[in-house]
Amino acid sequence: MTTVLSRLARASAFALLIFAASPAGAQTQSPKPARVATVEQRLSGVEAYLTNTDPSAALQDKDGKVPAGLTTPSVGVPGPGHNAWMMISAALVLFMTLPGLAIFYGGLVRRKNVLSLLAQCFGVTTLVTVLWWAVGYSLAFSHGSVFLGGFDFAFLRGVDSRPNTDYSPWVSQNVFAMFQMMFAIITPALIVGAVAERMRYVAILSFLGAWLFVVYIPITHMAWGADGLMNGVWNEHASIRAIDFAGGTVVEMASGWSALTLCLIVGKRLGFGKENFSPHSMVLCMVGAGMLWVGWYGFNAGSALAADGVAANAFMTTTLAGAVASGTWALLEYFLRGKASVLGFCSGAVAGLVCITPACGFVNASGAIIVGLLGGIVPYLAVVKLKAWLGFDDALDVFGVHGVAGTLGLFLTGLLADPAVNPHLLESAAQKNGLAALVTHGGLWLEQLKAIGVTFVVAVVGTAVVAFAVKAVMAVRLSHEEEDAGLDLVEHGEEGYIL
Repeated sequence: MTTVLSRLARASAFALLIFAASPAGAQTQSPKPARVATVEQRLSGVEAYLTNTDPSAALQDKDGKVPAGLTTPSVGVPGPGHNAWMMISAALVLFMTLPGLAIFYGGLVRRKNVLSLLAQCFGVTTLVTVLWWAVGYSLAFSHGSVFLGGFDFAFLRGVDSRPNTDYSPWVSQNVFAMFQMMFAIITPALIVGAVAERMRYVAILSFLGAWLFVVYIPITHMAWGADGLMNGVWNEHASIRAIDFAGGTVVEMASGWSALTLCLIVGKRLGFGKENFSPHSMVLCMVGAGMLWVGWYGFNAGSALAADGVAANAFMTTTLAGAVASGTWALLEYFLRGKASVLGFCSGAVAGLVCITPACGFVNASGAIIVGLLGGIVPYLAVVKLKAWLGFDDALDVFGVHGVAGTLGLFLTGLLADPAVNPHLLESAAQKNGLAALVTHGGLWLEQLKAIGVTFVVAVVGTAVVAFAVKAVMAVRLSHEEEDAGLDLVEHGEEGYIL
């Protein structure tokens, strides 16, 4: 048996020698060795996950390039913790619209119109979801011009679980797209509060569908797109070196100034200034406001696009500003009117949360207190004094709260931004476009004013164009008889309450 095995071993060795000497054997034996990442490089990839930085940076040579074929398992793979936080945040932002905003707005209108607000919030959610899938996400977040993206991601083509490193090295692009879709849902939904109780359902949805493309998507690309005009943090070629952490331009100014423009074009409610338009349910209003506050953590802290230290700071500053503004508004009511109302607490909380939105990831705790104080005072004056002085019918004070507080918050961000809170303010793109110098030496407030100006023009002009176009092709207002009966029965054939 040993002899047989010995002969087989010698035969096998002889065959291997012949194969190695042959041309085919030579080709098999001489491939170029694969570039294998070192242990240090692989550990650097893990550290990049913990610090929310690009894992491919660990593979770069002294010239900043990654050698061909060299990679680690961490490159191009979503991080489970960051992905989990972003999915939770996306759900929280949707929670702001459904049910938060729907209940908040529903409680603020008269009983005969409560369902109309719920239906409008639901309608916006379904409409924007389809538009975002078709071309909305692509136009907002793919590369294009400084004003608008292209069609690379149309129908969410190529938007899979791999991260899009233009925005995050660790978050799946499909999760990022859904997170941003929730912003695209709540922003037009905010506008319906300004024209509550008087616009036809088909007209408001037609307006908001067109408004998404004319106003929301261009502002989103300019402020947050990788090559956007006003993206001072991430675009090294940004002409306006502004910063907007979670939507002062994109959400708050866009909705607030558009709401004012639309309510002026649509006109006042029947009986405005003569009849009682008090909220029909302050209980619903308070519950809805509380839901908005809870959802705002996903809105603001989620905008860090990671479960990192910047998100933690945004969580803290959001809480501080919301609470301070809520108490400030109520105190003003107490000293000026003798009573602090539940509506005042709710309105102040929302105003403070709006005001801190562009600043939450850039300011420290003391900055958040300042934002909260001013976010309670200035919107209060806009709602109580300015609205009465000018006499416009912004039914649910969308302009006074979102437009005014959002504009104020953007400006305060330029004054209070702290690089110790957010090191991205001093990183490569910010250094190349000059943002880092503005943050360090002052002058950022001027860039914020430029962004405010651009957003104001796009929102007002875009809204006017869309509103007059819709008015030209369909009836926008209900008849006096229909408006008196209420939108719930006329538009939806239902009643909110059966007594």
